[in-house]
Amino acid sequence: MRARALTTITGLTAATLLAGGCSLVGQEDDDKAGVRNTEVTLVTHESFAIPEELVEQFEKDTGYQLTISKLADAGALTNQLVLTKDDPIGDVVFGVDNTFATRAVDEGVFDAYAPELPDGAEAYELPGDDDDALTPVDTGAVCVNVDSAWFRSKGIAEPQTLADLTEPAYKDLLVVPAASTSSPGLAFLLATIGRYGDGWQGYWKDLAANGAKVVKGWTEAYFEDFTFSGGDRPIVVSYDSSPAFTLNKAKTRTTTKALLDGCFQQVEYTGVLKGEDTNTEGAHAVIDWLLSPEVQAALPPSMYVFPVADGVELPADWAKFAKRPDETETVDPAEIAEQRQSWLEEWTEIVSR
Repeated sequence: MRARALTTITGLTAATLLAGGCSLVGQEDDDKAGVRNTEVTLVTHESFAIPEELVEQFEKDTGYQLTISKLADAGALTNQLVLTKDDPIGDVVFGVDNTFATRAVDEGVFDAYAPELPDGAEAYELPGDDDDALTPVDTGAVCVNVDSAWFRSKGIAEPQTLADLTEPAYKDLLVVPAASTSSPGLAFLLATIGRYGDGWQGYWKDLAANGAKVVKGWTEAYFEDFTFSGGDRPIVVSYDSSPAFTLNKAKTRTTTKALLDGCFQQVEYTGVLKGEDTNTEGAHAVIDWLLSPEVQAALPPSMYVFPVADGVELPADWAKFAKRPDETETVDPAEIAEQRQSWLEEWTEIVSR
């Protein structure tokens, strides 16, 4: 029986089940007898946020009761999916990204599904995914962010490039999510590999010597250590869209800035979890919902990511403050799949010294 960490449950409450004389055993018997399973579990990361009214509309339109099970960062999510592939922890997943995706695909975590994609989404499909294991939902560039207000108050010039982060002026000012457990952290590592090639180890040694702090995930980095959130580090690895979140009270300017030098494009995917007990039809319904115009439009204000669908009207703040890089660092997906583990081992050795 699946062990599910249920963080959001909509639909029937435990009290309703008891009052109606229902039981989980009865539900299992109904499923085996061919009765439609009306429960579907979406496994995702801790940053997943879709307006409750859209969840309620999904349930009304489809007849499914949606349970949202949140794990940690996308890196930890992927690891958990691989570890539990023989006994899946849900029916459908959202949040596996292009830095970790090939690991889960190669491990056979997903069942094939090829939904009708909205215009523009095809450009973000996972390269080499000939089995339709994953479907793109959103995108964004992982970039270094700086607290401009902090730098102004200290009279220190802001860094402008990746190379600047190793300079003495920025000693003990940078916090990064771990590449081993965080998808933004791995994306930043890949950005440095794309920029410095075989010299990336030397760059990271310089970062470590300059006091870069490594934490478990993006949430800890941004909402605990970053000075905007009350921490003591005014430089953080985050997203190109983050400055649209850090507006002053009058919403006339942003207090932070994304360095558009050395960014890495991240794409988040959804997929059906393979398993004997998987509610496949329910999983398909969730994937179709994530691609719907309503959810695609809700992604920017809810999760600060860009939709993969063309033509979605972005919030006014995004048009003004969420500047996207003209170019991003790239690493061949096949090379990522082949070298990911060895890169992570080398990276861990460097930052652990």
